[in-house]
Amino acid sequence: MTIRVLLADDHQLVRAGIRALLAALNGIEVVGEVTSGAEALQEVARLGPDIVLLDVSMQNMNGLEAARRIADEFPETRIIMLSMHASEDFVARALRAGAQGYLTKATAAQELERALLSVMQGECYLDSSISLAALDAYRQRLGEEGDEVLTARQREILQLIAESVGTKEIAYRLGLSTKTVESHRKQLMQRLDIHDVAGLVRYAIRTGIVTAGGSGH
Repeated sequence: MTIRVLLADDHQLVRAGIRALLAALNGIEVVGEVTSGAEALQEVARLGPDIVLLDVSMQNMNGLEAARRIADEFPETRIIMLSMHASEDFVARALRAGAQGYLTKATAAQELERALLSVMQGECYLDSSISLAALDAYRQRLGEEGDEVLTARQREILQLIAESVGTKEIAYRLGLSTKTVESHRKQLMQRLDIHDVAGLVRYAIRTGIVTAGGSGH
């Protein structure tokens, strides 16, 4: 299976370097290059790539906003953020925006390949330069802040799932395909580390997305 990748970075030399790295890897194809978040959104819609490598800082819609929009509108496309920064705050913001991976621009070629393969398998991948202590602190904050890790669209779908609305009905209400709704549900479970609908309902009640009386359970 070929992994189809879209590059989004406003520095031509950076894109050329990443493209050269990817060209040396088996089973990976660069299907396009863009220089802004707005262009990334357009090309994801047009090309349907498996993964977007998305620079955090770009003109005309930055990477974080683009990640939010892509996660909401095209959940089948996975997102790996690229940044100069390895701070916990940047990582937290990227993951909250909907990214499944985070790499610094100093990353080695082998790590880029590992990140692509991991994210394609539904795993979250963080650059090895990001400290485990920072990651633990982030996870602890997630426990305290709960639903902030979800995009607006994911919260919307979680609410409907918790209210016992079926996949076809959710798709109809939100104007989405059933495949897109199923992708959102899968991402919800991965992101929250919850693997059944009953667990999603309990989470939605606990974080106030729905009330116990309104959940249908």
